[in-house]
Amino acid sequence: MAQKTLPTEITVEEFLSTLEPRRAAEGAELIEIYREVTGAEPVMWGPSIIGFGQYSYRYESGHSGTAARAAFSPRKAKISLYGLQDHPDSAAVLARLGPHKATVGCVYVTRLSTIDVDVLRELIAMGWSTTADSAV
Repeated sequence: MAQKTLPTEITVEEFLSTLEPRRAAEGAELIEIYREVTGAEPVMWGPSIIGFGQYSYRYESGHSGTAARAAFSPRKAKISLYGLQDHPDSAAVLARLGPHKATVGCVYVTRLSTIDVDVLRELIAMGWSTTADSAV
């Protein structure tokens, strides 16, 4: 099965310009937070995910691919945050984030203003460090 979500040629600015003003502003704020924490520049992954860095992975099943080391998507209903739960100690830190919903691979927040961005920075750093050994 071919990997579907890969870096694209679309610029982050082009993508942000397609969003409603509040989500575009939250996206711009998140870009600055992620840049600060990771030291990496944003790249579009697929049509709606803004990623920072990349790493290679391989599952026990043999499936392998490349993914962003840290990423988010300012979707219409909620902001999707990827890679925040990969560190062994992330659950305790996630509990301090503020209102959110967590699934296996994603954390969803309704508004950036309702969460603790210092805790978000901590979670991004933890996730970033988890993928360091396999970064490409």
